[in-house]
Amino acid sequence: MQGLPAFCLRPRDHRRGAALTLAFAAAVTAAAGLGCWDGAGAASRADAGLTAADTAPPAPGPSGPPAGTADREAVARAAAEAVAEGKSGKKAAQEVVSRSGDRWGVVYDQGEYAALADDLDGRWTGVGLWPERRADGRIEIDKVQPGSPAARAGLRAGDRLLDVDGRIVTGLRVSEVVALLRGEAGSPVVVRYGRDGAPDLTETLRREQLRTEPVTVRELPGGITVIKVASFSRGSGDRVKAAVRAAPPGAGVMLDLRGNPGGLVTEAVTAASAFLDGGLVATYDVRGDERALYAAPGGDTARPLVALVDGGTMSAAELVTGALQDRGRAVAVGTRTFGKGSVQMPTQLPGGSVAELTVGTYRTPAGRSLDGKGITPDLAAGTAVEERARAVLGGLGAGS
Repeated sequence: MQGLPAFCLRPRDHRRGAALTLAFAAAVTAAAGLGCWDGAGAASRADAGLTAADTAPPAPGPSGPPAGTADREAVARAAAEAVAEGKSGKKAAQEVVSRSGDRWGVVYDQGEYAALADDLDGRWTGVGLWPERRADGRIEIDKVQPGSPAARAGLRAGDRLLDVDGRIVTGLRVSEVVALLRGEAGSPVVVRYGRDGAPDLTETLRREQLRTEPVTVRELPGGITVIKVASFSRGSGDRVKAAVRAAPPGAGVMLDLRGNPGGLVTEAVTAASAFLDGGLVATYDVRGDERALYAAPGGDTARPLVALVDGGTMSAAELVTGALQDRGRAVAVGTRTFGKGSVQMPTQLPGGSVAELTVGTYRTPAGRSLDGKGITPDLAAGTAVEERARAVLGGLGAGS
């Protein structure tokens, strides 16, 4: 196992919700740092370095974990005892986490955690399905990757995933379903699924190396540039900055963060920097120790900007939206965001599994905690969001 991805906001079990995850490069066993930050000396695959604020000493604050979190020593002890008895350390650790009331705590095996690390690179080996868990435990397909094995076989969003290689998936965590769907490139996987008005269907799919394009750009009439950020995977922040530089001078920009489940916090800060000239992006705490994230100087602070958001806008995407909104840089249009603002830290457990446990929260520049609340847009728009956004940009002096 190569270590633990560090400061990330990754998909979780509620839809493609995301966790704000912290770890530090100096740690080797407990909370070992892999480096979504990728500071000097980190054994990682990340590309972005720490800013001065990230390496500064934390501000004084109360000690101890927040309420609603699992005791990491108890989790590690349960895993160690289970491994010593020849049992599953992951299962024992998960039982402790589940009893703790840590809503976002989860335990991964090595393969699951490695798959999450691949997600942060915008690549993975699988069949091209994004599953989501419904309130009743059913697993539905939320999205199908265009051109993927699943898409070529005819699977589509809204289909009910029933079993994978004979294992019933109803009631499983999304991370468990994803682990079943992934594997070596070229290997087969049999999926059975249901669709309204049709009998159950079965398909044998072959896994492939897949990639996603995190940032896409298009232009609307009047010169308005739409920058769609699907996730904050590696390189996405620089792509946002490049798109802003390439936009017509003085023209408005729609930063489309709808359905964005989060990603690397370094990439989120870089993306925010495209529209800010330095200054605070967010603060966060780890067991009471407060730290701050700052934008790089030199961003475009004059161009009219609207951020498009919805209930699928989560974690890192909420961090960006909150910063732009609090600092008066963007008008947020759409519906209330998901509300995922808690901080998780990964800890490697005996037996090789990894526990991500809640240790704190992050806040917007104005001090708003978004966890469980989300961001209320400045202008509500359930439908015709782009049309409303164009009207806003027109009022700000951009093309329409």
